[in-house]
Amino acid sequence: MPFAERGGLRFFQFESFSPASITHAVLTRRGGVSDGPFAKLNVGLSVGDDPARVSQNIDRIFTVMDRPRTSLFDSFLVHGNGALVAGGPRPPEWGKPPQGDIILTNKPNVTLFMRYADCVPLIYVDPVKRALALAHAGWRGTLLRVAARAVDELRIHYGSRPEDIQVGIGPAISVRNYEIGAEVVAEVQAGFTDASKLLPRFGEGLHFDLIAANRRVLEEAGVRNIEIAGLCTFDDQQDWFSHRGSGGKTGRFGVLLALR
Repeated sequence: MPFAERGGLRFFQFESFSPASITHAVLTRRGGVSDGPFAKLNVGLSVGDDPARVSQNIDRIFTVMDRPRTSLFDSFLVHGNGALVAGGPRPPEWGKPPQGDIILTNKPNVTLFMRYADCVPLIYVDPVKRALALAHAGWRGTLLRVAARAVDELRIHYGSRPEDIQVGIGPAISVRNYEIGAEVVAEVQAGFTDASKLLPRFGEGLHFDLIAANRRVLEEAGVRNIEIAGLCTFDDQQDWFSHRGSGGKTGRFGVLLALR
């Protein structure tokens, strides 16, 4: 399993991404200073944690990954498919990050950063055009084809070709732990052909396979190089924050991505 530990932090890295060309990490919840339901490496500012501790956690991540904190570009997630192009780091005077579930850049002085807790982390690397993107896919974003929208944004802004893009699908809630109600079932059935393959039954209820759905969307968009972490946030709450597993009171783990 491609985990690494450095400076007291534990993080996952995709084997298909070249460490010579990018810096990336899917941070576990270990090694931070938060406590209670946010213990320990919470990076979510909107979940009820002490903002000073969250800032310390983010500082620690950027230090360990050898990236300046001032290079950060993040977004406020809204479960949509809106995209933000980072031509430079996010200015401190902006205060609250702008809304968007996709962020992308081709600037080495920018560090993309996004937060998760069961939703699917999508990490994009185009080694040909040297462009990067992060996306966030819960059930709404998955139905909105946020995974394909990120491919389109890379093509529009940087000339990326889908066949050149490498995508990592990070730790997320697994299908066995993601039972959904009748309204969401209906939306999945309306949004996907052959939806039954994405809606297996476990016990009495239907479950939504977010990983398989996003993989399908990526493949339909022409992406050929996809690596799946195969890690469940619900099953392993020692490493990951899980919104559903915690009953809704928890932190957020971070994903960091930057060009070298």
